[in-house]
Amino acid sequence: MYPAAWDAMDASRAVVPTTDCGAERLMPIDFAPERWTAIRDTYRAWWAGELDRPVFQCSLHGRDPGRPEPDIPSYGFTSFYDASVSADHIVDRWDYNLSHMKYIADGFPTVRPVFGPGVMAAFIGADLVNGEGTAWFVPREIQDIAEIEFEYVAGSVWQRRIEDILRAAAHRWQGQVCVGLTDLAAAADVLSTFRPSEALLLDLYDHPEDVKRLTWAIHDLWWGYFADLKRAEGDTSPGYTDWALIYSEAPYSMLQCDFSYMIGPAMFDEFVKPELEAMCKRLTNTFYHLDGPGQLPHLDSLLDMDDLDGIQWIPGAGQPGADKWPDVYRRVRAAGKLVQVYTSQSDRGWEIIDVLADQMGSAEGIVVIGGGSLDDEDRIRRIFERHGCA
Repeated sequence: MYPAAWDAMDASRAVVPTTDCGAERLMPIDFAPERWTAIRDTYRAWWAGELDRPVFQCSLHGRDPGRPEPDIPSYGFTSFYDASVSADHIVDRWDYNLSHMKYIADGFPTVRPVFGPGVMAAFIGADLVNGEGTAWFVPREIQDIAEIEFEYVAGSVWQRRIEDILRAAAHRWQGQVCVGLTDLAAAADVLSTFRPSEALLLDLYDHPEDVKRLTWAIHDLWWGYFADLKRAEGDTSPGYTDWALIYSEAPYSMLQCDFSYMIGPAMFDEFVKPELEAMCKRLTNTFYHLDGPGQLPHLDSLLDMDDLDGIQWIPGAGQPGADKWPDVYRRVRAAGKLVQVYTSQSDRGWEIIDVLADQMGSAEGIVVIGGGSLDDEDRIRRIFERHGCA
């Protein structure tokens, strides 16, 4: 289920390699470390609801990287790299990719180790399977839910690999790049790995107490692994981000539960919401990944969570773009929550902010995340200027 060479990789590999792959030279990433002061100030005010404009997390491609291209491919999933490819070489490839970018407005350089959504399942006993353009997790055996016990497993092969990469990144960039949290995923989603297909749905009826027992066990493990990974990253990190690309100087996560798509509001409130509320109380800043129309029935319940800060609405494949859901965004903002939108969610690109501002009466409380070409920089900057971002 994973490269055979990894069987021989022991904990002694979890150190920064001695070869720096060019780290001794001036790093060409177009982001002076002192720019983090402005990023922190902007996002701090935005999280607090005190910023009088939207946030624009923008990265433009087309810059000369000023260095040779590494001899390894650029994979979307970090798990695709064989164990023979060192963590330092992976980070060097990331450095090359980031060096192509120019960061304007509220943009900042960021990468993250991608090992599939819910990689914590591979920490505690599932096999990680690399497929065509994705990775997923398979239990080594299917147990009755009453027989399942989850416990903290230190130093699994995949945890060591991720920590290796985090150490190499910290050593290479010294706080210049914000390295995002790998996708540990939600408790219910991790549990669904070990109770696949319709099994977990039936467990909600037949074994509700075991579902709750294991949900809270995974919740506790999440915090243990979260601490492990941040410890590996060290004290040079400029803050927190993840796959959603929102920045926070304080502990943050994009919460999610894809399993919620298959259950109604009553079961969501009984089995999912309490654990999400506990996450929100421990994290300083939180968003929820509302993925597809099947999760819209849970929106009111989510908006009722005092400690949840924002909603990321993803209509999903085949659905209208972000500019076609004004009621969803109005409900979110009326509840005092923040909004996150990608430019790729609409054919309007960066002009989605003009549409949302018109539909909602204000663009405050929104973070728009996207990219573009350096050739289009002037036009993009004019959009930002219309909304108070010089």
